[in-house]
Amino acid sequence: MNRLSVRLVLSHLFVALAGAVTTYLVVRALAPALFDASLRGNPNAGPGRMGGGGGPGANQALREQFAIAVDQALLIGALVGVVAAAVLGAVLAARVIRPLRTMRGATRQMARGRYDVPIELPRETELAELASDVNTLGSALSETESRRVRLLGEVAHELRTPLTVIDGYVEGMIDGVLPTTPDGLMHVSEEVRRLRRLGDDLSALSKAEEGRIPMSPVALDLRDVVAAAGERLRPQAVDAGIALGIDPGPEPLRVEVDPDHIAQVVTNLVGNALRATDAGGRVTITCARAGTDAVTAVADTGVGLDPGDLERVFERFYRAPGRRPGAGDTGSGIGLTIARGIVEAHGGAITATSPGRGLGATFTVRLPLATGA
Repeated sequence: MNRLSVRLVLSHLFVALAGAVTTYLVVRALAPALFDASLRGNPNAGPGRMGGGGGPGANQALREQFAIAVDQALLIGALVGVVAAAVLGAVLAARVIRPLRTMRGATRQMARGRYDVPIELPRETELAELASDVNTLGSALSETESRRVRLLGEVAHELRTPLTVIDGYVEGMIDGVLPTTPDGLMHVSEEVRRLRRLGDDLSALSKAEEGRIPMSPVALDLRDVVAAAGERLRPQAVDAGIALGIDPGPEPLRVEVDPDHIAQVVTNLVGNALRATDAGGRVTITCARAGTDAVTAVADTGVGLDPGDLERVFERFYRAPGRRPGAGDTGSGIGLTIARGIVEAHGGAITATSPGRGLGATFTVRLPLATGA
């Protein structure tokens, strides 16, 4: 009974039934009186003429008077019924529209930047679900705004550190405190590269979210790209005391992808796994065929993920707890967001699984195999 569709149907039936009952009652009450009044006003159709004693003309006149009386009663009953139906329909419609107006006001407040506008759940199931979705939207927008503000602070911090180093070295060289040597200039160059890396990440994030990542797909064996990207991070794994295993599998995986972007995805996933794993742990990269897809999995024995983090780790600026920052890490939490955008631009999908906190995690990338592969 609380479903809006049922309530609307029942309300229409109730309005129609009310109109019909009203019309019937009015006609039932007025028709005899109107008929009697008609007879009294027509001497040719009086009571003494009924029963056929007045001939065919009298009977015809009687029928005409009866029809006129019924028509008048029906007209009055119909008018009263329409008025009653309109009043009842307006009352019932107002009860449905009221919560919609409340939600409309809340959405306008959200459009102005106020996301903490809770909506009371109405009794109707559909409207309650809609109100709940609007409340969820408000909470999500509020959280996104908080992450955005936090990102600005983090980006400002990341910019401040290399800029301070660059400013210190350059000022020291100008004042003659520091010698202008290749070693000193190398420090400046490292900080400049750090700034460029941060700018590239933010630019890649923007392109990924807008679906305008430039692609240059070529036919290749996915195993070669994955193995090469993994090997580039082996020195980082060795420095962290983490074993890095790469198993590309025996079967060729022919795909049509942009090799640079797919290498970036693998680099982001492996770098994320290394930051999540303590010394003595292990990160494993595997490739395999699964139906019409080429599957690449990056598994680690690190801090793991809570069930609620399995999807949130792909949200921009979100960083799951327990990660240890790596060298050169921007700390903005956008690597996995960029990775998902790249994979989806190739028509694939990326997911995360984990048995729980402290039990490691696995990130799986599925890409469609080339036609005929």
